[in-house]
Amino acid sequence: MPIKDYFKRIDIFLILIITVLTAIGVFAISSATAYSGDDSLVRKQIIYFVVGLILMVIVMSIDYHILGDWYLMIYGITLIMLIAIYFVGKNINGAARWIMIGNQQIQPSEFAKISMILCGAKLIDKYQKVINKLWPLLIIGLFEFIPFILINRQPNLSTSIVLVIILVIQLFVTKLNMRYILTTIVIGIIVVSSAFVYIVKSPGQKLIASYQRDRIVNKVIGGDNLAERYQTNQAIHAIGSGGLEGKGLYKGSISQLNYLPESHNDFIIAVVGEEFGFVGAIVVVTLILIFIARGFWIAHAAIDDFGKLIVVGYIGMIAMQSFINMGVVTDLLPNTGIPIPFISYGGSSLWANMMGMGLVLNVAMSKEETMF
Repeated sequence: MPIKDYFKRIDIFLILIITVLTAIGVFAISSATAYSGDDSLVRKQIIYFVVGLILMVIVMSIDYHILGDWYLMIYGITLIMLIAIYFVGKNINGAARWIMIGNQQIQPSEFAKISMILCGAKLIDKYQKVINKLWPLLIIGLFEFIPFILINRQPNLSTSIVLVIILVIQLFVTKLNMRYILTTIVIGIIVVSSAFVYIVKSPGQKLIASYQRDRIVNKVIGGDNLAERYQTNQAIHAIGSGGLEGKGLYKGSISQLNYLPESHNDFIIAVVGEEFGFVGAIVVVTLILIFIARGFWIAHAAIDDFGKLIVVGYIGMIAMQSFINMGVVTDLLPNTGIPIPFISYGGSSLWANMMGMGLVLNVAMSKEETMF
């Protein structure tokens, strides 16, 4: 294919959106860390984005059908990385989720989400014609369960739940019989409700880590645990104080005086809300919604089911993570530790999302005609 035609088929619109979201994140990270006088995190985030662009181009340039043929190898590498955490993982705040490669801290579970989008799509597509039989669903379920349990026991409940959500979204767009979907929903509600009641009423439960239970109980029952709610309370105050137009970049008192610890990570939206106000928050939400809508349009126009499954899995993940992150920051949900895509600080998250973008662009480029 001529280089000129190749570039014409790249979805520049999507790339522009993620660039703007990342730029907003860089400015917010710069403000959130300004109190320390150290701009190293900002420089790192910019470098992460440049490296992410390279990873995106690499993934975009390898036909997704070829990547699909390698799904067992990719799946195996994913499991090896997740198992390695239990032997060489770096423990931070009671959770072993990171591996040190040189001076870089890598979180394998972030990359596992992208690899399972690809591998899950390939396996579902493989059994598409017999998807309404029980044995293919059992195979797919077991295939997904292994990385789920490895991530869950790190412990990393939120990311393991994201894996389940990705699978559910991918299965939903197949020709799966509605009775399976409804049955799964009913069983899921019963299991989740029972587990929820057990976790709340049993201080000594072993299903999740004690700090995870404390967050859930604190959200459901409430209480005076100010230490547990401190970050959430400060995030709400920051957003509320921003008003309509915000206080201005580097002028948010809560972020500038470090009253919101680690705000450059999962609570970065609170910085956006304080300094850019309701208008800034709406801009972020609008960009994410446009990104999601564009992604579903690409899925609709995909030339095959495999491509469609890849795109809906990735877009579904972005939508769910964005919703959960904003829900946590605004106190609608208990603290889960999920970053908002492209905006929160972190190399692993940004790289994984950029690789996922590469898959989406890959599918989009498979069409001969240009979509608007």
